[in-house]
Amino acid sequence: MNPPSLHVHLKLWIAGFINFTKQLKNMKNFIFHNPTQLVFGKGQIAKLSELLPDNVNLMITYGGGSVTKNGVYDQVKAALRGRNYVEFWGIEPNPQVETLRKAIHTGKLNNIDFLLAVGGGSVLDGTKLIAAGIISEADAWDIVLKGEAEKQIPFASVMTVPATGSEMNGGAVITRSETQEKFAFGGNYPVFSILDPEVTYSLSAHQIACGLADAYTHVLEQYLTTPGQSRLMDRWAEGVLLSVIEIAPQIKANPMNYDLMADYMLAATLALNDFIRMGITQDWATHQIGHELTALHGTTHGHSLAIVMPGTLRVLKDQKKDKLLQYGERIFGITEGTEKERVDKAIDMTEQFYRSLGLTTRLSEEGIGKETIEKVSSRFNDRGVAFGENRNVTGDVTSEILNSCL
Repeated sequence: MNPPSLHVHLKLWIAGFINFTKQLKNMKNFIFHNPTQLVFGKGQIAKLSELLPDNVNLMITYGGGSVTKNGVYDQVKAALRGRNYVEFWGIEPNPQVETLRKAIHTGKLNNIDFLLAVGGGSVLDGTKLIAAGIISEADAWDIVLKGEAEKQIPFASVMTVPATGSEMNGGAVITRSETQEKFAFGGNYPVFSILDPEVTYSLSAHQIACGLADAYTHVLEQYLTTPGQSRLMDRWAEGVLLSVIEIAPQIKANPMNYDLMADYMLAATLALNDFIRMGITQDWATHQIGHELTALHGTTHGHSLAIVMPGTLRVLKDQKKDKLLQYGERIFGITEGTEKERVDKAIDMTEQFYRSLGLTTRLSEEGIGKETIEKVSSRFNDRGVAFGENRNVTGDVTSEILNSCL
């Protein structure tokens, strides 16, 4: 039998290329730039002295004091010995604008021109607003409502709780307690972020579970959207998902294993540092709904996502069918059954994964009922918002999603 001719090879290559370009016809134009210097590994907090610029008026922001128990505070003090700086304590989980206004006032009084956030994602999110408020005459909440900070003084972080990815992105989410509202805004990226996996050893099982759920859901919000946009982005996202699924039970058994916690910490960063969403559509409806549960009930952010994401998938499964089939096969090995059966199984296994972390996945388990569903739906309808990759998750659709989570 004669081997295929060059002409046949060329025809096959052209056909393959055409098929490839068809698959990528929806890939969007993009500009990628992530300026954050990531400083990763044990003992890296000691590098603060060389990472921070000289001759800056520095303010260090903290949360409720856990850093004094896990050794991080002492490490920061040792690294900055000989420097003058101001400390601001008390930034809450789900940082409240009422507290951040006080920090902004302190920053202005001391002519602060550089901020260092030491703590979890909430401390850093709050610090991002402080960085904007210090050089603005606008009220801090007005900056949030605008959705974008026009200017910010430089800021950096020492991250202690892997979850939000805030250490390598420009986003922040702020709560206004007096109105029980929670909104996101965007701005600059940290100048640098230090991630030492050893600082995670003191985290509670619930904190770790919520962090893993947060990272996993961040990936799903970018991955379970439009099919065929970028095989590279798909594979990168799938790599993070598979890694989180693999390490989660091992971390439960051994939360002081350096290699496991290093993978966890880096997975949380990669899940939301723009690397897996180049040229693709994104969803974020689950996050918007989850923010409302946090604002109204104080639900931990990652936990709210574990409740809402399966519901989002149940209601939007027809829209997301092709990507759910791919997800089910590549992540959970689902290859048998009808398309409907495979889609349903992928959603069920997603919910099972969240439960395997030790989190509840139903509103009723958290004492949240119809009154909250009606309030969230009404808020979204009043605001005229529509979320999701197809901008079709209105207040009414949100009601369907939350009712499926009861």
